[in-house]
Amino acid sequence: MPVRDLSGRANHRTYFYFMIIFIILMLAAYLGGNGYICLRGWQALAHFPPAVRWIFGGLVWLSALSILSSFALRNSRMSASPWAHFLYEYSTGWLVFTLYMALFLLCGDLFRLFRDSFQYGFVCALALTACLLTGGYLHYRRPSTQTVSLTVNKPVAGGGDTFRIVAVSDLHLGMGTPRAMLEQYVRMINGQQPDLILIGGDLIDNSIVPVRERHMEQMLSQLHAKSGIYMVPGNHEYISGLEDCAAFLRRTPICLLRDSVATLPNGIRIVGRDDAGNRRRQPLSQLVAGIDTASPVIVLDHQPVALTQAVEAGADLLFCGHTHNGQVWPMNWLTGRLFEIAYGYGKRGNTNMYVSSGLALWGPPFRIGSRSEMVVFNLSFRRP
Repeated sequence: MPVRDLSGRANHRTYFYFMIIFIILMLAAYLGGNGYICLRGWQALAHFPPAVRWIFGGLVWLSALSILSSFALRNSRMSASPWAHFLYEYSTGWLVFTLYMALFLLCGDLFRLFRDSFQYGFVCALALTACLLTGGYLHYRRPSTQTVSLTVNKPVAGGGDTFRIVAVSDLHLGMGTPRAMLEQYVRMINGQQPDLILIGGDLIDNSIVPVRERHMEQMLSQLHAKSGIYMVPGNHEYISGLEDCAAFLRRTPICLLRDSVATLPNGIRIVGRDDAGNRRRQPLSQLVAGIDTASPVIVLDHQPVALTQAVEAGADLLFCGHTHNGQVWPMNWLTGRLFEIAYGYGKRGNTNMYVSSGLALWGPPFRIGSRSEMVVFNLSFRRP
């Protein structure tokens, strides 16, 4: 199967236009879905006083538009408060509520074509949506550990049986992922006693403000790996302000790689690419031109859009994030069409590739048809 490479300028433009069209369609679907919910709820409350129906309609549209308030708070000091976290989860969660509630209502309407006496479509849709979202929330709060054992046909200095890497991406720290959850993640990562920690971008969510206000650098500073902690920027570091994020990271043991290469004591090269959204980022061939590829080469790239470049550069391992594996069904269908590898392990030639679904997530606090994960790579090498 050919590797789809989206790193060219023409493909950048195609991807940009696709995202604009996608956003417009999603906005229309969101507003239409809320209108559909409001209409069916209004009909289900036909025997209630008019005031109840008006209150119901008002609550639906207040919930639908609450996401505007959430984003308006993101750069204020209030964004670090528990209330801001609740508003963020509620308002973004309403996106997923709208999706499934509208789908279940539509199924109920189709069922009524055959059983016109069925009068409980709205109640059934509400109950099913509530159950599904509860399960999706619990699933999200219990991230899994994926273990991948690989053999690299290159030697490392000092030998050694295995080299353990913990790789995570998409923590989205801020209003969505608060300090308490970061504490859980730090314990998970340190519990693996890694030789190396890799962070595949989107460590910060939509603003650096709540991260700084909650002093999350204190928790990040508790991460420990013998060979260091390396990270590349993602698109959300750019949304949050890349220079502000870089200044914050300098208060932690995390080394930010932006089109740069780090060499570990055992000779492994970590090649960190800038985010694909930066059209001026260097080609991977240029980054590896000055290094000895006879030693193992690990490439960090937030978005899995330049797989061919990794193969041609002779990378032994490519680690990406960004896709969240769609996060909630049926969005994983879309990511599966958009990316050659939207989730999991793949191999092209001698290049091992892994696209993570992310340790946390963006926005809605649900995992439905995907899972939050930490990836542990156990690498073994050829003897010198």
